[in-house]
Amino acid sequence: MSSQTASKLFSPTDLAGRTFANRIVVSPMCQYSAENGNATDWHLMHLGMLANSGASLLILEATAVEAAGRITHGDLGLYNDENEAALARVLSSVRRYGNAQLGIQIAHAGRKASAQRPWEGGRALRPDQDPWTTYAPSAIPFAEDWHTPQAFAAQDFERVRNAFVATAQRAVRLGFDAAELHGAHGYLLHAFLSPLSNQRTDGYGGDFEGRTRFPLEVFDAVRAVWPTDRPLGFRLSASDWIEGGWTIEESVALAKILKQRGCDFIDASSGGIALGAKIPLTPGYQVPFAAQIRREAEMPVMAVGLIVDPKQAERIVSEGEADFVALARALLDEPHWGWRAARELGGEIAYPPQYARAAPEVWPGHKFQEESSVMD
Repeated sequence: MSSQTASKLFSPTDLAGRTFANRIVVSPMCQYSAENGNATDWHLMHLGMLANSGASLLILEATAVEAAGRITHGDLGLYNDENEAALARVLSSVRRYGNAQLGIQIAHAGRKASAQRPWEGGRALRPDQDPWTTYAPSAIPFAEDWHTPQAFAAQDFERVRNAFVATAQRAVRLGFDAAELHGAHGYLLHAFLSPLSNQRTDGYGGDFEGRTRFPLEVFDAVRAVWPTDRPLGFRLSASDWIEGGWTIEESVALAKILKQRGCDFIDASSGGIALGAKIPLTPGYQVPFAAQIRREAEMPVMAVGLIVDPKQAERIVSEGEADFVALARALLDEPHWGWRAARELGGEIAYPPQYARAAPEVWPGHKFQEESSVMD
């Protein structure tokens, strides 16, 4: 294949000195299937499937830094030894048989915690469903009939910051190749950033500097314990899509600061701070945010949001709108999306030898012999 026709989506790239074989990422997707924060056999099946999707990086679902930071009773956690042991068991098999490098999204749900699983209604837990105290920058509920969170007091800043660090240290021990802090979708760090949810009058609220103070403190604390040869990123809601909320201009400004402090990439999402936002759910609707952050902050970005077609993904990367495309629902619908993309775009992917007969043309160097399958 000539350099003029080579697929950019399937070209290798480096982050923090670590090489990724292509630009396809499995975006974090909550499964709500953990038990007391512990990964289960569902995670083994789910992650094992996606580890051979053709993506170079598979980022685990939002993983809570404390029990109170879970969205639901079924959220994955990494805040005690039992959580760590359960996840180690899953990761061992996924690594043994999968081809993707593994990342983790480190998270705290903030005022959106203590909620029902989506298939149970997705609302705040009722009194008979074992709810727990939620925490946020200000005592403002996420929506009507949601729990009123407890506004952060002095001890909460230290406790949660230390919890992020402890989870990051556990993730290092588990050998994750990359990590991102979840500062999007209305969860705790995003709630500090947005003036819609942060109405504090102390040094952690008010203007841009105040609202970004705690998320930056958390990033700095995690950066101090995270190895420099493994990428560390930050997921942003680039816009709240609501008048008076967090903006793309503020996202660019924060990205520039994060870059100076050692952030390796921005994962550019949007929304989630409140119900009622008018979001145009069209293919690639968030890509312009990624492109603007990449252009103005001059740092690597991941683009997400209804990216479903290989040619669409190729265009995003080849035109410089993003360094990576992160897919979620498209991969649930088609777990081998990357195989099809490789065929359509002329790319090469790592391919399990057990499945070589399925599409030998995407397994570099393999010459499939029909007669070798006489036992089938």
